[in-house]
Amino acid sequence: MDHLYLKQICYLILLFFIFSVLGWCMEVILKYIQYHHFINRGFLIGPYCPIYGSGIVFITVMVNILSGVESSIGTTFSISFIGCGILEYAVSYYLEKKFHARWWDYSTKPMNLHGRIWIGNLLLFGIGGTLVIEVINPFMYSLFQRIPERSLYTLTSIVVLTMLADYVTSHFVMKFVKSSVENSEADNTESISKEIKLLLSNKSVLYRRISDAYPDVIYRTDRINQRMRQIKMEMERIQQETANNLDRIKQEATYGFELMKVTPSQIQEEIIEKQDQLILYLEKETVDKKEIEELRKEIREKKQHLEDRKKLYHVR
Repeated sequence: MDHLYLKQICYLILLFFIFSVLGWCMEVILKYIQYHHFINRGFLIGPYCPIYGSGIVFITVMVNILSGVESSIGTTFSISFIGCGILEYAVSYYLEKKFHARWWDYSTKPMNLHGRIWIGNLLLFGIGGTLVIEVINPFMYSLFQRIPERSLYTLTSIVVLTMLADYVTSHFVMKFVKSSVENSEADNTESISKEIKLLLSNKSVLYRRISDAYPDVIYRTDRINQRMRQIKMEMERIQQETANNLDRIKQEATYGFELMKVTPSQIQEEIIEKQDQLILYLEKETVDKKEIEELRKEIREKKQHLEDRKKLYHVR
């Protein structure tokens, strides 16, 4: 493999690691402000959140690929905005399907998509990605280039092996969480969450850490998901039924109002007038059946209006 190409891969790995650590630091600070105590965020044991590192690597690679075609701050912002949004949505979807849990939920935020991403974070991703590409990355690469080749390969190998070992260990922890959720007999998310926290509290610190790292996690078994889908369908049916009833009531009210505007004598005069027109049509040598049928229909409607008005006043 070409040494220059290998170096670029090493730079991306170091970039991934550094921004994973910075992302973890940011998460810890935000959760400290929220809960007033230290929380080791992320699925891995070490002080890093790979989703941040993955986002920065993705943006860096895409900007480099498009640099020969389009290179501007607007392009970088768009790549960061869209790319990180897709990444966050995909990770949320995968983790929910894999572990039957919603690890973060933006459902209460404005302009969110299925509670997995929302406009506020996307804008921050766009601004942050642009800042990294335009300011931070050039500085980081200048530092990477000063590292001797042998030291670069050694450092990169240590990072890869450390995170790989961390992933394997964390995998077993998450596997236990998944099996606990699947075997739970609880019939709602709150009960499952309490049950899982109790199970994890009786395990080692590695298991308890997951419970502490995501205090707002929402666990959902297939049974609960099915019930939620049924509830959603029933709510939609009730909403549609209510809308139909409101339309019917509105139509009846409008019809009643129209009846109130016309007196019985006016309706009778209109009926007589239509009947006279019908007689004239029937007396003609050439009869237009369509016009005759329309007149008969109008006469029936007028008679029905008259009956409806009598009923309306009778009820009143």
